[in-house]
Amino acid sequence: MQTFEDFPVGATRPLGPYEVTRDEVIAFAEEFDPQPFHLDEEAAAASMLGGLSASGWHTCAMMMRMMADSFVLDSTSQGSPGVDFVKWKRPVRPGDTLSGTMTVLEARISQKRPSLGITKLRNDVRNQAGEAVLECEYTVMLLTREGAAA
Repeated sequence: MQTFEDFPVGATRPLGPYEVTRDEVIAFAEEFDPQPFHLDEEAAAASMLGGLSASGWHTCAMMMRMMADSFVLDSTSQGSPGVDFVKWKRPVRPGDTLSGTMTVLEARISQKRPSLGITKLRNDVRNQAGEAVLECEYTVMLLTREGAAA
């Protein structure tokens, strides 16, 4: 298991690849974000998005899956107190393949709980053409080696 010490400032982890399907774009939208440009190709073509696209919240969920597969499930993650920002840079389309990079921006030990490290991370997610589709920064709490051994 990766601990806080395995996430020094400047460290990176690859994210993805993740293939976006039409069925999942529509299924997510039907349940969570039923706007026409996420549900109907004709309505989407007439929208400012110019075609069927995944909800931004679906894009966040896909990013979370990539994070889980890349590092979260093999770490001492204790969760996150929040997200500083999310920016949706361009539409994510059925047929896109997403990938990206997680970068550690800050890392410190908690003053109140020295067995816990606090990291600030940045994710940059791109489509198969290398175009940025999502940027975000957030905090993750990880047990230290000592904390994980206790």
